[in-house]
Formats: sequence, C-alpha cells, structure tokens
Amino acid sequence: MPVCDIRRLMEDAATNNRAVGAFSVGNMEMVLGAVKASLELKTPIILQIAEVRLKTSPLEYMAALMLAAAKKSSVPIAVHFDHGLDENTVYKALSLGFTSVMLDASLLPFEENIAITKRVVKKAREYGAFVEAELGVVGGSEGGSKAHKINCTDPLLAAEFCERTGIDALAVAIGNAHGNYPILPSLRFDILEALNKTCPVPLVLHGGTGMTDDMFRKAISLGIRKINIATASFDNLAKSAKAYTDSTKKADYFTLSAHMADGVYENVKKHIEIFNN
Repeated sequence: MPVCDIRRLMEDAATNNRAVGAFSVGNMEMVLGAVKASLELKTPIILQIAEVRLKTSPLEYMAALMLAAAKKSSVPIAVHFDHGLDENTVYKALSLGFTSVMLDASLLPFEENIAITKRVVKKAREYGAFVEAELGVVGGSEGGSKAHKINCTDPLLAAEFCERTGIDALAVAIGNAHGNYPILPSLRFDILEALNKTCPVPLVLHGGTGMTDDMFRKAISLGIRKINIATASFDNLAKSAKAYTDSTKKADYFTLSAHMADGVYENVKKHIEIFNN
C-alpha cells in the first residue's frame, strides 16, 4: 500500500483516545523488528530517523529502506524525518520521499524559530507533507549530542506559534527529556492540559524512554497523539545482541541479525500496547 499519510494516523488517534508510536530506526534490523510488531498487533506506526543518526545511518540508504517497508506493509505505516536541525537536510528528506518532517529550531529565539519553521512549512506543502516543530526545550541529549536544560513550553506562545507557522503538530516540553532518565521525570501535566486547550494542532511527546505506563496514559488523556521512542529501542537491540554473543563461542551474522530485530520488536510491541490505551 502507499506510504500512510500521518494526518490519518493522528485523526484516528484523537478519535480513539490513543497515541501513535513513532519509533526511531537506524538499520535494517530495527525496521524489521518495528514492522513485525506493527503487523502482529495490527496497529499503524511511524518509522522515523533523526538527523543526529545520519553519521552512522546515511539518509539515502535509510529512506529507501523505510519507504520500502511502509509500502510493503499490510498495516498503514508513515515515514517521518525527526529532529531536522539543518533546513537543507529537511528539504533533502522531502525530496527522498518522506511524507512527514520535523524542523527543530527550539534553541533559537522565538521569532527566529517562527521564521525558519514557516519556510519549511511552505516547502513541505509543495510535497503535500506533514510538518512537526518544537517550542520550548525538551531536555537531555539526542544521539549523544550536547545535553540541554528543559524549558517548558508556554501555552500562550504555543498557540501563537502554531497560528503563525501553519505547522501540523507541535512537540512540547513538559519536563520530558531525550535519552535515559537518571531518575523518574516529574512531568508538568498542568502545562500539558493548558497546551491541549490552546493549541489547534496535535501534540507530540519526545523523550518517552523510561516513562511509566501511567505517565503515557495520562499524557494521552491530555492530548498527546504521537509519542517518540528511540533510546529504548537502541538499548534493547544492544541488550539482545549481547545476550546472544555472550551465549555462544562462535557468533554468526544471521543469528545476530535475528536477535537484533527481536530486541526492537519486543520494545516496539510493548509500547504499542501502552499507546493503544
């Protein structure tokens, strides 16, 4: 089937009070594992890759792999370019066939964030693509880059940002952070509730690794419609691969590949079941 329009997934999530899982991938095994979970649970997902991953997972290769998996799947799958930091890289993703992109200019001043986001929205419309942006600062470190201090999203500025940029979804900061949390996060559900009332677009939660089931469900009840999972999948892949190599005197690639895919499958399946609410 064609690559799924992410708008359809967002609308369905809102109707059924659930969230769509957006699962980061970095190689073939991760794609295979995520798709296996989607097919088994008959639940649409989003395959995504962030710009910081491109050093080890070139965009041209990953785009072809992700798009092929989405087109072959009997369950709708959308393909998203996540955390685009460079405007031109976002445009490259659009040209390669990504039907959803994120421009993350959240570290820039408010007006500069608006200006660059508006340019990306205008370009994306030429492709009929969906655009996500971020306001406030999601903490932690995306892909081992410099860690950033959390700066919660202002609900009033968020409403203005959405209206002026024309984005389709907004990633919000409510105490969430990328990577592994050193301690359980304290999420500002009061801010999320206000954002849900003021923002005219679906809300996105980044930094899902390490949150409790109840946190996810509370966030979904307050308007979160897309939840990003990255670190948990990468960690589970490494854990599964290590368990295999530690268990044998002579590891072989084909069995190792299967274990890597299984590690991702298990993590994606677990989160889909939570997000289905």
